[in-house]
Amino acid sequence: MTTAMTSMQRVLTTLGHQEPDRVPFFLLLSIHGAKELGLSIEDYFSKAENIVQGQLRLRAKYNDDCLYTFFHAPLEVEAFGGEVIFSADGPPNSGRPIITTPTDIHDLTAPKVEKTRCLQKVLQATRQLKAEVDDEVPIIGVVMSPFSLPVMQMGFASYIDLQYEQPDLLEKLLQVNMQFCIDWANAQLSAGATAICYFDPLASPTITPREMYLKTGFMTACQTLAKINGPTATHMASGRCLAIVDDLVSTGTAAVGTSVLEDLTEVKSACAGKLSILGNLNGVEMQHWSEEQAELAVKEAISKAGKGGGFILSDNHGEIPWQVPDNILLAISTAVHQWGRYPLRHS
Repeated sequence: MTTAMTSMQRVLTTLGHQEPDRVPFFLLLSIHGAKELGLSIEDYFSKAENIVQGQLRLRAKYNDDCLYTFFHAPLEVEAFGGEVIFSADGPPNSGRPIITTPTDIHDLTAPKVEKTRCLQKVLQATRQLKAEVDDEVPIIGVVMSPFSLPVMQMGFASYIDLQYEQPDLLEKLLQVNMQFCIDWANAQLSAGATAICYFDPLASPTITPREMYLKTGFMTACQTLAKINGPTATHMASGRCLAIVDDLVSTGTAAVGTSVLEDLTEVKSACAGKLSILGNLNGVEMQHWSEEQAELAVKEAISKAGKGGGFILSDNHGEIPWQVPDNILLAISTAVHQWGRYPLRHS
């Protein structure tokens, strides 16, 4: 029988494309911490201490294999001076674009991490979590890729227009965002994060044709990831990745977040020995699952991608919706612990 591992040992073993004691799983829960503490989502994110307590309680409850210091996507827009809009039962969103016309890019400067309060809260939470778990549990920090961040900085349509119509201003914007991304990622690693999740949904061929990606997001990722002082996992936030697996390998990332729109068997085959994969439970449908459906989904995912390591069970988006009930998350955890032990049982 395989000796039980710590979460860190389990994750590192699978990232080395070997089989650990069981399939590691990440419940990427951010706003669920507010439920645990009986706080509104806005109040929850107001203090680093809330995130620390929320993450520790969630991990104790569900016995998963990571701590997640992701606050919310518009945090980085807030760092640039933008607005965050909170809701009662969902993740915060960015408000009015900070770039209202492409010429605004000329005056855009990257925020200084050490002088930006919203970023300092994340670093404080990271340091406190590191003090709690040391090297027993991976702490996953998060950055928005320089290529995908502009959707929140200037709006989707305006950004797509910029890519095709004003490549010089696009390059200026990407350079500013790259410097910020590198500084922000390295600050989190210095504070105690084990690895960085590089959210890059615009890189997915679901949104950006590969020909355009190779000229823009791919080059950006290669330059950015090379200067991040730790391992990274690229996440498409529900977007497809299969058509650009070899490109992602070339960026230097260690893992990729996979979409529920793609079959895990095909993704595992394409990534085998080159990239580990995270995925791909359907967070939207998860809201309506029965406990039996949750178990079946876990068993299917493990059956398709678990053999030989290189697989971390997770949701397909990188954030589990507020509406997913506790009993389903508990059912997922129970199923992983039952069906994810190596050597795997196929039944």
